Amino acid sequence: MQFRVRDQERIASGELTLSFRRWRSPQARVGGRYRVGDGVVEVEEVRRITSSEITPQDARAAGHESAAEVLAAIERERRRRADPDAPLYRVAFHYAGAYSDPRQRLAADDALGGDELEALVERLGKLDARSRRGAWTQATLEAIARQPGRRAGDLAAAQGCETARYKSDVRKLKALGLTISLEVGYCLSPRGEVALAALQEQA
Repeated sequence: MQFRVRDQERIASGELTLSFRRWRSPQARVGGRYRVGDGVVEVEEVRRITSSEITPQDARAAGHESAAEVLAAIERERRRRADPDAPLYRVAFHYAGAYSDPRQRLAADDALGGDELEALVERLGKLDARSRRGAWTQATLEAIARQPGRRAGDLAAAQGCETARYKSDVRKLKALGLTISLEVGYCLSPRGEVALAALQEQA
């Protein structure tokens, strides 16, 4: 679910707890968590309603002064999305705290047991095996370790790889918690340093 930028602070404060959406089918689920700026909301209820069911209290909880204002906002959205027949849904949610990227927690975890480290090395081997450019994981980790903060295009050129393909490959390493994206380029995470040492020892 997406929210207006100007509403994000009010959502974080708990002032806004409802949203009204026109969807062909529900695009949110009860218990689902959705990022809103630097935070996360958790959905408590998704209920199909008619426009006459929007109460003044509900309108205020959605950031509007009245039910009419809610419907006007929905109409503006309807014109933009050109879907006038989509059902109306009332979505109740609460602010669930700051957003925490699970990859960041994974990247900081360098306490890898033997089995876990072996499984990670095996996973990297499978990435190599599936790649059209052959084994690349160790070489990429080594290049990032040698030149943290180096432009992706420079690193890609040094490995004879297209920049787009190189970035895609590094995203696979990031998903495993092995690299960290910097403002320019990358660096190895603590987990990545352990993984690289294991690869080099195995070679």
